[in-house]
Amino acid sequence: MSQRKKILYGLFGIIIGLCVGALFRNYRTLEIVSMCNSINSMKQKSALEIIGLHPSETPENSQRNLVFVGVMTAKDFLQSRARAVYDTWGKTIPGRIAFFSSEESVADDLPLVALKGVDDRYPPQKKSFMMLHYMYEHYIDKFEWFARADDDVFIRTDKLEKFLRSVDSAKPQFIGQAGRGNSEEFGLLSLEFDENFCMGGPGVIMSRETLRRVAPHIPTCLKNLYSTHEDVEVGRCVQKFAGIPCTWNYEMQSILHHNSSGSRAFSGNLKNKEVHSAITLHPVKKPAFMYRLHAYTLGLKAQELRQQSLMLHRDIAQMTALLQIPRINKNLAPGVPIFPSDETSADYLGDHSILGSTPDLNRHRPSHLDEIIEWDFIAKSLYSGMHPNPKRKIESSLTEGLNDVVREIMEHINNFSRQRGRVIEFRELLYGYMRVNSLYGQDLILDLLLVYKKYRGKKMTVPVRRHLYIQRSFTDIRVREITRDVVPALAVTLDSRLPVGSTRPFDNSTGLDRMRSFLNSGWERLSDSFAISNPPMIEMPKDRIVFIIPLAGRPETFMRFLRNFEQVALKQDLRTDLLVSLYVDPSDSSLLTNLLDQLRSRYPQNRINYLQLQGNFSRGVALDRAIKSPFCKQDDILFFIDVDMIFTQRTLDRIRANVIRNRQVYLPIVFSEYDPHPESLGRLYQEQGLKPITTEHLFLSVNDQNFSSNYPITNANGYFRQFGYGLAGIYKSDILRPDLDGFNTDITGWGLEDVKFLETIIAANLKGSQRLLDVADGRVDPFQDPHKPLQQELVVFRAPDPSLVHIFHPINCDRNLEEAQYKMCLGTKANTLGSFRTLEERFVHDRELLLFGRRARGSR
Repeated sequence: MSQRKKILYGLFGIIIGLCVGALFRNYRTLEIVSMCNSINSMKQKSALEIIGLHPSETPENSQRNLVFVGVMTAKDFLQSRARAVYDTWGKTIPGRIAFFSSEESVADDLPLVALKGVDDRYPPQKKSFMMLHYMYEHYIDKFEWFARADDDVFIRTDKLEKFLRSVDSAKPQFIGQAGRGNSEEFGLLSLEFDENFCMGGPGVIMSRETLRRVAPHIPTCLKNLYSTHEDVEVGRCVQKFAGIPCTWNYEMQSILHHNSSGSRAFSGNLKNKEVHSAITLHPVKKPAFMYRLHAYTLGLKAQELRQQSLMLHRDIAQMTALLQIPRINKNLAPGVPIFPSDETSADYLGDHSILGSTPDLNRHRPSHLDEIIEWDFIAKSLYSGMHPNPKRKIESSLTEGLNDVVREIMEHINNFSRQRGRVIEFRELLYGYMRVNSLYGQDLILDLLLVYKKYRGKKMTVPVRRHLYIQRSFTDIRVREITRDVVPALAVTLDSRLPVGSTRPFDNSTGLDRMRSFLNSGWERLSDSFAISNPPMIEMPKDRIVFIIPLAGRPETFMRFLRNFEQVALKQDLRTDLLVSLYVDPSDSSLLTNLLDQLRSRYPQNRINYLQLQGNFSRGVALDRAIKSPFCKQDDILFFIDVDMIFTQRTLDRIRANVIRNRQVYLPIVFSEYDPHPESLGRLYQEQGLKPITTEHLFLSVNDQNFSSNYPITNANGYFRQFGYGLAGIYKSDILRPDLDGFNTDITGWGLEDVKFLETIIAANLKGSQRLLDVADGRVDPFQDPHKPLQQELVVFRAPDPSLVHIFHPINCDRNLEEAQYKMCLGTKANTLGSFRTLEERFVHDRELLLFGRRARGSR
């Protein structure tokens, strides 16, 4: 019986296997039939239909018939590299583009030519020659130029068009980066001493005449191959039958640029000379980098268009001056306006009174001494006369700005280097001066060391020094409204929010007047200065903010903070909570907890909680415990604040506006009050006609203080603490990311934990470069791994916030602190002594200090 069962089971298994095999066979047959149908449908398309070209279009009657670009690709790369090329620069070719692949390749959504009898084997010698032959057979009279490109090259199509229109296409031209092979291949490529070839990677361009001479002989060239390199063989064929070599030109290395970094090419910073000046960039092995380059070059194009618009405004201003047309007159003649569209139109061209101003280092003309803007000196360090740190390291933002200026200037200087037979290279910034005028822009005076290289005629290389006088003018004010669920790139300008058909009252004030009003009065008067009538906006729900405050003692100061919190957060905002990390001290612990319990009972709808901690005080530990406590939810905005701070409703608005989940952290620059001793400031305030403002005056009575009123921000009262990072806003979901994971808990006492927190964010952002390398090395594919998205960088946003004020309190620096903490404490204490004028007042009129200074100077 058991033997019979085995036989039955075996027969049953054979039947099942045959059925499954038949299914797979039928599926494969259907797949092949579908592919054949696709190939047949593709074959049914004519060569002109593939590229979308009308038979009547020719270079003589169409501007879009300048160049035909043939991109060699393979079946496996059609939906990756080829797709990226077509989605980026392939859309803006001043002509047409087609992809050439093996015979069985199919891609209905690409202009694809499946070359008959061609496969995807490497080296692609046959594919390259057959692509040229196909161009000759079908498009020779339709385009002036023919380009051969790989699917890993990025082309700046605007630069390509400008370059090709400057070259005579009627002559035989063979343009590319000339090569003779590397040292290992020398003598093995069968090249004569005067022969070369155009390297295929960065791209090769032929004129119509060159292709006309070569294409009929392609079968002969295919039968006589001397190497495995298709670009070498194409060059040999052109040399033999067209009689021209590849262009021997020094500039081709930068025009058709090849990056020797391999798969990691263009994975780093794109702000460099090669990316900005090249027509083609090679190799771009990953589609993600192709899209990245495209986005970056679109930004460069936008900058160029803005600069062209600015230059046109200046030309119009100069012409109207020559025509003696008054500036207040908006018409060239009766009924003929200079600018046909005003601010109410979508075609508004900007504020001409600002954009048309001629650059001038003397645009700002001070009427008295206090209006003079001092220059900063730039050398190896940055020197500023009125900065708390007169000699300091040049900030990275300033370095990047200077590099941008120098690069743009050098591009302008070398704009006609090919015609003049010389090139000027930048070597070093020797020194410079800088100042910023809030109304006009940034002024620069730079002393540059350059190298003059003449490569035509009598060759020479000479070092030269030149001074540059530059003004980077501010343009008119543009405001974009960022609403919930709308990314900034899609945000609309303020003008577009006007309802359809509505008009704006005409405003006689100039753009300069509006800018002065904006700078003097702030954002609250912006709507008045523009005189906009907007429809009522639907108020979006606010994200909850949780104030996290570490506390050890100081009950009087804490009472002031609670009063401030109640007035602003609990009574006005209604969506701000409080979490106190309280280090227990038996003397005043019950008082502090009772205050919090009473506040919680009065406002049960708010989350008012506290954690009781033991041991020595550590701000880092206090903040870290609060972050990871159940009192904070993942979608809460956490704002770390100190007990000495006062704030207003504007503070909360700025926190919500500047903290963006997964994208941005907000570190406000707070206003810190100076030591307000009336006896030391009396004479200074008398000279300025001011009444001394003291902490006792501001907070004489906690119960009577109105925290909604603005604190008076003056140079005599305090300073903006640029080097303080203790106050920060961030989403809980962001700070608990594995690469951040809260605060450093190894630091005791006050200080340094905020610096470590900022360093952690910066270090996490620097991993973005590593993530790009992971993409370059193939460890991560953002297109194939949608469930493993790249971790976004958290941008650190810093801005002065006049609504956040640190009230002065005496600072005692414990010598038992770590050395770095102790130095930071001393620096903060020194900054609170007073302004420069205050210190000058104290020193000049204090006989003991003067005698001490003289004795110290004499003892040297």
